Parts: sequence; structure tokens; C-alpha cells
Amino acid sequence: MKYLPLILPILFLALFLFALIKRVKLYDTFTEGIKDAVPLLLSLFPYLAAILMLGELFEASGLSALVTRLVSPLFGALGIPPEIAKLVLLKPFSGSGATALLSEIFAAHGADSYIARCACVAYGSSETVFYISAVYFASVKRKKLLKPIVIAITANFCAVILGCFLCKIM
Repeated sequence: MKYLPLILPILFLALFLFALIKRVKLYDTFTEGIKDAVPLLLSLFPYLAAILMLGELFEASGLSALVTRLVSPLFGALGIPPEIAKLVLLKPFSGSGATALLSEIFAAHGADSYIARCACVAYGSSETVFYISAVYFASVKRKKLLKPIVIAITANFCAVILGCFLCKIM
């Protein structure tokens, strides 16, 4: 573990040396790449702002709590502890919100409990689908969002079900 923090500096140094051997102008190449990033950031901003605002409105309106109460029995029937239903619903929208919720679950149930283990698996086996979709689809011309988002959310949900099942039997 002593050498782990050295991986990134060594990687940068190796890349720098490789560029020197190949006679690549590093600073010019870097600034050219940054120029290409600015239009991407400008096209990405409206999508990210919409996702963040909709997530906050979902929580502030109380709709999040209502949906959580409605799906908790279904989640329980599928083997997902009802205590982590809000985490399962929040993770596709907000990674930082899901992290805060994971901390609350640890505080309420203990870090070594079955519920906390399931929460960890649910957190780790899913992705912030809407954020990633906003980033990806901001840079492509064809914007057919429904199918990939449905597939990603279905995969997240299946991973949570399987993960909770594995937590139960292990």
C-alpha cells in the first residue's frame, strides 16, 4: 500500500517521457484539447442544470417520499430491504445525494448490518444514469434517450436485487 499513491505521478512522468521521445509539443497539445472541451461544456450545461433542478424538485415536493412509500412493499417482495428503497430510487439521479443517504443508513442501522450491506451493494452496483446520460447525449447528434435510459435503469435494478440476494445468503 506504500506505493499506491505513486501510481499517478509515475504514470504522468512516463507519459511525459513518452511524449518527449515522440517529440510531441505537450503544452500545445494540452491547450488544443482544452479548446475542444469548452464547446462541450457549453452544450452540456443545460442538460446538467435540468437534471439537478428536477432532482431537487422531486425531493422538495415530497414526491420522493411518496414514491418511496409506494414502492417499499414491492421492493420487500423482491428481496430489497424497504429501508434502502429511497437509496435505490435516488442513486440514478444523484451520486452525492446517494452518498449522504448511505451515511444516514449506516448511522441508523450500523455499518455491519444486513441493511447496510445491501445499501452498499445498491450504491456500488448502480450508476447515476441521468447524469451520465446528460453527459453522453449532450455530445451526440442523435438523441434517442428512452431506450438506453430504460436499459440502464433496468440493469441497475436487477443488480440491486441480485446484490441483496447475495448479501442475504453470504
